[in-house]
Amino acid sequence: MARDAPGLARFYAGVFGCKERRPPRRLLGTAVARGNGLPRVGLLSVWLTLPGVEAPFLEIHQYDRAVDRPPPAVNAPGYGHISFAVDDIRETRAAILGAGGRAQGEITDLGVAGAPVLVVYMRDPEGNLVEIEEARAGTTP
Repeated sequence: MARDAPGLARFYAGVFGCKERRPPRRLLGTAVARGNGLPRVGLLSVWLTLPGVEAPFLEIHQYDRAVDRPPPAVNAPGYGHISFAVDDIRETRAAILGAGGRAQGEITDLGVAGAPVLVVYMRDPEGNLVEIEEARAGTTP
């Protein structure tokens, strides 16, 4: 969910190379209410294709009436973040910061001897958690 779905879509397109999967759609009416259980609500739905795959995809909703909440905690149960494998973690970190995101943690190595995997948690411009991982020397994150 987003406060500014088009803006958040531009962030993910600019930083990670996500592409528009279909034009943004305005959804409202009884079908929406039946589907999400919220009466009399409308939303803007943006679909982005993730880099290198057709499915799954990133769906960003901007509701007409949003409920404010604090940014998700790193250790909160539930779906808490999205993760991207990147070629250059430092370059991607800088791109996130340059596009209005912020750092949550510091780059660290969570790999094993001879197979480093660099990882850092960041936040997108709306405070959502984004994990970026760089596997070195043919390792898998």
